[in-house]
Amino acid sequence: MTWIEDLERRVSRAISDEPRRVALKRAVESYVSNKRKALSRLRHLQDLAMDVRRIKELCVERLEELVKEASDSIRECNGHAYIARTAEEARRLVADIVGDGKLIVKSKSLTCEEIELREFLESHANCRVVETDLGEFIIQVRREKPTHVINPSIHVPREEVARTFSKLAGRDMPSDIPSLVSFAREYLRRFFVEADVGISGANVVASQTGTIFIVENEGNARFSTNAPPVHVCVVGFEKVVPTLSDAFKVIEVLPAYATGVLMSAYVSMITGPSKTADIEKRLVYGAHGPKELHVIFLDNGRTKMAEHPVFKEALYCIRCGGCLYECPIYRVLNGAFGHNYFGGIGSIWTAYTRGFENSLFAYMCTGCGRCRELCPVRIDVPKLVEELKAELLRMGYRQPKAELFLKNLLAAGNPWGEPREMRVSWLRGDGV
Repeated sequence: MTWIEDLERRVSRAISDEPRRVALKRAVESYVSNKRKALSRLRHLQDLAMDVRRIKELCVERLEELVKEASDSIRECNGHAYIARTAEEARRLVADIVGDGKLIVKSKSLTCEEIELREFLESHANCRVVETDLGEFIIQVRREKPTHVINPSIHVPREEVARTFSKLAGRDMPSDIPSLVSFAREYLRRFFVEADVGISGANVVASQTGTIFIVENEGNARFSTNAPPVHVCVVGFEKVVPTLSDAFKVIEVLPAYATGVLMSAYVSMITGPSKTADIEKRLVYGAHGPKELHVIFLDNGRTKMAEHPVFKEALYCIRCGGCLYECPIYRVLNGAFGHNYFGGIGSIWTAYTRGFENSLFAYMCTGCGRCRELCPVRIDVPKLVEELKAELLRMGYRQPKAELFLKNLLAAGNPWGEPREMRVSWLRGDGV
């Protein structure tokens, strides 16, 4: 099977999936309405987002320096910091920290999904990894992959969630959303206190203090990073900014564009493992929270991306995922527009983190520019995708129909290969 045939097969399967279409339609309508309301009240966010872009522009020029500073700051706070150059190296580091046969609770992390961490720990370290974000939990139980960077189970309608939970519970579950959420809350609660390790990502890290910021609405990330005795955080190089003030700007911009809320329910700031000095002002680590904090900074293609004059702009992305909801192709394809990174921006990230041969879904992007207009930091995604397509062409990945059109244009002056002498009749519309 050729690459184009494989792409067509996956797209065809997704388009014909009616439950996916229903779920995505509901989610998009809700998101667009909520975001419009939030931005109408937070009119300053557009200007603040441009501040965030300027921060990102500066940070991309000094990735290595900021990661080193963040690592040093974390160690000064009695935490452990590591740099992983590849996905394999990051997986091995986590496995060495965690050990074999452990119970792990994990909060939502796109970076962990990028390196397929859960699957690795389950198959290579005999660990049980429980996804505690509701969306991640749903697709884990269903043995599926995410279809969105913020809402992993956006493709699963409530009726399908009810069927999935009914099998898990051993009883019929109603398709009432509050009831489904209540079941997940009840089912997951015990794992937080029984877990040996909690694993998370991070939305942003302030290098000056080594502070990790985690933004969420459910509260599961707080449990996952606070209840177990060991906390492991996996975070990409691009998430590091210089100061707490810079980090707060990212945190203020993110929620409205990500989920259409004024501010997320929870913003956790973690600077080192838990500690106390309540007895004679003597500092002791490991109070009520984790005794150990391990932060793994992941490169996995990011420094190479930063060196490219065009592709480095993809590193400005704050992972709000808003461009996907607004993307016509993402909607038409029922979310089947990528792997763990999606849409036009996702094709760039996939090329650098998983290899250019896995970014061929870039050919589905029409370059309409809607994502560029709606991106809070105004990333010129169509320009990036055109550059990626040019690179894929140089690598030999040529769309067969595009090749035929080009051949016909050169030979006959039109995409269909009709004789040149027919041109006047085309313009008149004869026989059409």
